Amino acid sequence: QVQVVESGGGLVQAGGSLRLSCAASGSVGSIYAMGWYRQAPGKQRELVAFITSGGTLSYVDSVKGRFTISEDNAKNTVYLQMNSLKPEDTAIYYCNVHGNLHGSWYNYWGQGTQVTVSS
Repeated sequence: QVQVVESGGGLVQAGGSLRLSCAASGSVGSIYAMGWYRQAPGKQRELVAFITSGGTLSYVDSVKGRFTISEDNAKNTVYLQMNSLKPEDTAIYYCNVHGNLHGSWYNYWGQGTQVTVSS
């Protein structure tokens, strides 16, 4: 089992910043990628950003230039620095961990952390 714990959400005014953290623990084996998704009320969950063990980064167009994903491999932790936040960034943010343990691929999700941006 892999435990995924997010932190750092909250309420912020438009233009402000927040930093989300996600730590994976337990039988993680080899982590291939960690990423952040978000789901706003009435909308589908969307991929916001991910980072692979090889250092590949990817962002959804709507956050490019404002959000930065980074990792601390030693701690199996990924961060999402969110700057210039907009009301449309309001959502529950979920962390996903994709890896391999003993030849079997897995995906684990965190419980989600609420981000609310007021106008």
